[in-house]
Amino acid sequence: MSVGLIIGPVLLLLILIYLALGFRIVRPTHRGLIERLGKYQRFASPGLNIIIPFVDTIRRVDVTERMIDAGSQEIITADKLNASVDAQVYFKVRSTEDGVKASQYNVQEFERQIVSLARTTLRNIIGTLTLTSANSERNIINGNLYATLEKETGNWGIDIVRTELKEINPPADVQATMNSVVMAENKKQAAVDFATAAETEADGRRRAAIKAAEGERQAAILEAEGNKLSQILIAEGEAAAIKLVNEAAEAYFKGNAQKLRQLQAVETALSGNSKIVLPSGTSITNVIGNLAGFEDSGAGNP
Repeated sequence: MSVGLIIGPVLLLLILIYLALGFRIVRPTHRGLIERLGKYQRFASPGLNIIIPFVDTIRRVDVTERMIDAGSQEIITADKLNASVDAQVYFKVRSTEDGVKASQYNVQEFERQIVSLARTTLRNIIGTLTLTSANSERNIINGNLYATLEKETGNWGIDIVRTELKEINPPADVQATMNSVVMAENKKQAAVDFATAAETEADGRRRAAIKAAEGERQAAILEAEGNKLSQILIAEGEAAAIKLVNEAAEAYFKGNAQKLRQLQAVETALSGNSKIVLPSGTSITNVIGNLAGFEDSGAGNP
């Protein structure tokens, strides 16, 4: 086999390998910077990019949102307490060409720089606050940390998305004291809640008793009204009966009053064995009959 037949395929293979090394794929989550012999050449967008092998190099930069932990550190607060403080910083590299270039050429290891800047900023902020203020003003601390990082990293080609104060832990003895205070407050609140519940229950019973008494009073009033109405009806009935009696008596005795007196006189005389003088031609039966309202149908007896 001749040397030419061997060199030809080898050269062809080398050329194919060389060409293959010139193809670079950039994912949608990244952007690329193509450098030629150490000098910036052009911006590589997502997709297929062609470079000159061994002459050009490509730097791929992640442009998605990322989080870094500033790490726990001991900070002396304004009231001379050592507080353990930790924070998290969320950021992303700008996807524009200028942003990607700035993240690679304006700052060295920007992630480490962000951590260092966040730790320094936290010491400056919390060092001016008491431990109680630091715990109660977390939103203010987050706001100040965000503003400082956003300002200092403005020319790094990155955007600070947000910052979160992860923890502010006091010393162990202070934490124990705070826990005791919290427990005491919880017991106090529980006692207040129990007293409030008892008062509410007592008030409910009092209202129920008032309603019951009011019901009894209304029942008594209704009973009295009923009795009053009953007595009125009875009195009206008696008055009506007396009226009827009077009307009947008046109708019966009208014109007979003289006869009634004569009958009473006869009854009195008879009961007293007195002598009665009768008119001539009359008898005692005629007198009594006439007084009783009967007429004598026959001749009078002597």
